[in-house]
Amino acid sequence: MSPAPRLRWAVQERTLGAAEDLDWAMGELAVFRAAAAEGRALDDLIRVYVPEPTVAFGQRDARLPGFAAAAAAARAHGFAPAVRRAGGRAAAYHHGCLVVDHLSQQEDAALTQQARFAEFADLFVRAFARMDVPASVGEIPGEYCPGEFSVQGPAPTYPVKLAGSAQRVVKGAFLFSTHVVVSDPAPLRAVLVDVYRELGLDMDPRTAGAAEDVRPGVSVPAFAVALREEYTAWAAAAGLEVVDEQLAVLTAGTAG
Repeated sequence: MSPAPRLRWAVQERTLGAAEDLDWAMGELAVFRAAAAEGRALDDLIRVYVPEPTVAFGQRDARLPGFAAAAAAARAHGFAPAVRRAGGRAAAYHHGCLVVDHLSQQEDAALTQQARFAEFADLFVRAFARMDVPASVGEIPGEYCPGEFSVQGPAPTYPVKLAGSAQRVVKGAFLFSTHVVVSDPAPLRAVLVDVYRELGLDMDPRTAGAAEDVRPGVSVPAFAVALREEYTAWAAAAGLEVVDEQLAVLTAGTAG
């Protein structure tokens, strides 16, 4: 009897650097694509890490006249600018956030993008529920990196964005990347205001919040546990076994 397919769960303990963290995911996606082309099956991979202060610009942002000034504004706030190859507009994250990259082989990956956005947005809502953080799916008017499948929470004065996702789809595989804002939203709000101003894009600063605005006292480690539990339930329903995996990238060249 062949073993059950697995969902590999990899916790990256240290950042590789703003651009390097993004590049690692794209490199791994190339591995998945090559395996699919060769007919080799790869188990799903989840990488979870706490990022260094980063403003991840979308490719459309990088083509705007104000991009250079926006990148300079990010640096002035202590955030490293980087351009991601997945979709979306500029998003900021730091030590109070968690980045979750899900890589998987799927023959019809390009045809199921919208369904995947909906499925994983609901998964993150359920993960927040495990921490008693009420959340729902939907775009907040004026939010940064706007999207139909943003995860939002009811902060006391105005809804705040708790998580946003972007996808990169290649033949036979996908990368689904989500950034979750758990705590310390003030630096994120400040840098996003200046970045969006330089890009010439509208943004309501009130939408830049965190889970701690909805339920004070939540933490990144606690959310990481809740997410693992929710993904384990998701994997069980899909017939996948969750296994821990060590990332070989956490050797030479990592940042402290």
